[in-house]
Amino acid sequence: MVLTLAQGAQPLVRNLIADTGAGSLTSRFELILDEDDCVLCGGNPLVPILLGGAFVGSFPVYLLPIKVPALGFIHNVRTVGVPSVPAGFDGIACFRFLNRFHYGNFADPGLFGLES
Repeated sequence: MVLTLAQGAQPLVRNLIADTGAGSLTSRFELILDEDDCVLCGGNPLVPILLGGAFVGSFPVYLLPIKVPALGFIHNVRTVGVPSVPAGFDGIACFRFLNRFHYGNFADPGLFGLES
């Protein structure tokens, strides 16, 4: 995934962990990123959201332009900014974001699965 910096510098390439257990199809967010990345990309905080699970508490939501060049994906995506992300990754791609794509959900946005 690629983030665009607010100052027009080189884009930030971020490696996300895909977590189908993060959020649901109706969640008000699709990604969880380090809050510093959200601010670097010019994000203005929207209404905070309460999270439970791996991240507990109230966190700001940002509307950020996200690109996945290999898939031709360019959209503004609601992203939760957290103080730190899982070690070894730059953020989390949540259930709602993953279900934008047909691979792995058999073209059913309420399902996630793998073909054998």
